[in-house]
Amino acid sequence: MIIEELTAEGLPAALPQLAALLEACVAAGASIGFLHPMAEGEAAAWWRGLNDSLRDGSRRVLLARDGDRILGTGALALAGLPNGRHRAEVSKLMVHPEARRQGIARQVLAALDEIAWEEDRSLLVLDTRAGDAGEPLYRSLGWIEAGSIPGYALASEGPADATVFYWRALPPR
Repeated sequence: MIIEELTAEGLPAALPQLAALLEACVAAGASIGFLHPMAEGEAAAWWRGLNDSLRDGSRRVLLARDGDRILGTGALALAGLPNGRHRAEVSKLMVHPEARRQGIARQVLAALDEIAWEEDRSLLVLDTRAGDAGEPLYRSLGWIEAGSIPGYALASEGPADATVFYWRALPPR
C-alpha cells in the first residue's frame, strides 16, 4: 500500500476513481456527508470542488493506492483563522468496502499525523456517526470523545443519526 498526497494537478486523472470510491462508501452506509442514492455526477462534483483548497494548501488529501487502484482517502482541513492555526480537522476518511479491515485507515491516519506535524498542528478533531465502525479505531489511536449531538446527520433511511466528536493532541516530535 502506498500513501501519497493528492495535488490539484493530479485531481483530474484521479477523479473517476475518487468519485467511484465516494459512491461505493456511501452505498455501503458511510456517513460522510452524502445520502444514498447519490445523484449522478454528485461525487465527481464534490471532488472537483476541492481544487482550490488543494491548490492553496488549506486542505491536504491523501490517497491510499494498491498499484494504480485508489482504495482509500483521508483529508486534513487546516484551520486558517489566527486562533486556530494550531489545529486541523480530519475528514473524509474512507476505505473502499472491498478493502476494509486491512489497516488502510490506520495507515492514512498515521500519514495525516505526519502532515499535521509538518504543518505545525498540535490538535486534531474529527466527527463520525455514533456507533460507526471507525469508532474503535479512533479510540485505539488515542482519540478522545468530546461529546455527541443527537439527530445531527440525516440518514438515507430512518431518523437522523447522532454524531460523535473526537479530539486528539499530537505529542511533540
